[in-house]
Amino acid sequence: MAKLRFERLERQSPTGWTVIGLLILLLAVGLGAALYMEEHGHIVTGMNNQIVWGLPHVFAVFLIVAASGALNVASLSSVFNRAVYKPYGRLSGILAVTLLVGGLAVLVLDLGRPERLLVAMTSYNFRSIFAWNIFLYSGFALIVGAYLFSMMDRRASQAAWVGKTMGLIAFVWRLVLTTGTGSIFGFLAARAAYYGAIMAPLFIAASFLYGLAFMVLVLVAVGRETGREMMTEEVADRFRGLLSIFSLSLLYFTIVHYLTKFYAGGQQGVVVFVLRDGGVYTLVFWLGQILCGTLLPLALLAWGRNSASARRALPLASILFLIGGLAQLYVTIIGGQAYPLELFPGVGVSSSFFDGVVANYRPSLPELLLGVSGVALALLLTTLAVRLMPFLPTVQTAES
Repeated sequence: MAKLRFERLERQSPTGWTVIGLLILLLAVGLGAALYMEEHGHIVTGMNNQIVWGLPHVFAVFLIVAASGALNVASLSSVFNRAVYKPYGRLSGILAVTLLVGGLAVLVLDLGRPERLLVAMTSYNFRSIFAWNIFLYSGFALIVGAYLFSMMDRRASQAAWVGKTMGLIAFVWRLVLTTGTGSIFGFLAARAAYYGAIMAPLFIAASFLYGLAFMVLVLVAVGRETGREMMTEEVADRFRGLLSIFSLSLLYFTIVHYLTKFYAGGQQGVVVFVLRDGGVYTLVFWLGQILCGTLLPLALLAWGRNSASARRALPLASILFLIGGLAQLYVTIIGGQAYPLELFPGVGVSSSFFDGVVANYRPSLPELLLGVSGVALALLLTTLAVRLMPFLPTVQTAES
């Protein structure tokens, strides 16, 4: 086995500097949008009394879920003894942290009163899943930091049990974290589109897919900057297989989710709303999540497996998976709020408080800019990390 070494990103092309400048610009514009919403209130957004989680929450949950899945490559190496993934363990860990930071930054700035975060961090209601998530998110960052130390410190890396133990702890913690994120929605019994235990495994499957898609795109971008391929043919082929499996798993849990609700008494209405009568939400579901985010990338991966265009198919499929992920969370989070609350199932209710009325929501530009700035922050932090510390492998192995 060739000796594995790591290096920093020394070379930066003009294109690379342009991308960094664009990320900084997006981050600045996003902060400006947050200040604008803070100054004028949420009346300048598309949110209202019915839709209280808007487009920024879609981006925030998307990044947090992807952060958990980004650590999957490191887990495959240390926990499941797949040596072929070992060169990517460090990059996998730092990407998980930066995606989490990006998602939490959007979440905090979208609260309306970000200074009240101190209250959430010091006063806990342990019957609320939100209180548990404070520990899950901060604990994830600390554990991944310790996991990275075990991989990068010379003495710690020589003791195999240290890396394996930290990898196992990180693997279990991220499963619990994603379960907690999915349970935010699964525990809301009043929302017919959310309520259900299937939300936890559905979010876990989504995290595997989104995190690996981000990992592939980062490796492709770094490869273009360094002028060499960051993925061997074997690794690229394995990533294609994993992306396909994760995508099919997510599709399976989505089907089970809607079939269960259609079978359950009093919940057929929300299924019909999403799949047929939901207007923009139905359109985003079928065109965004199913066609663009599932069928097209799967077809690309299947077609590229035995063709010369396999290298180009992998990043393109990853982009489509991420677009589909945003579409899925848009339908789940916003569409789930738009569907009327059924406080008295089977009983006709009429009042002046929007009973039985589909809530109206149109995302505003500040919301979009804030959400995109979270992605920009995560990618900018990743860029700085690979430039300051040795996260990039210089010698790859083909042994598994």
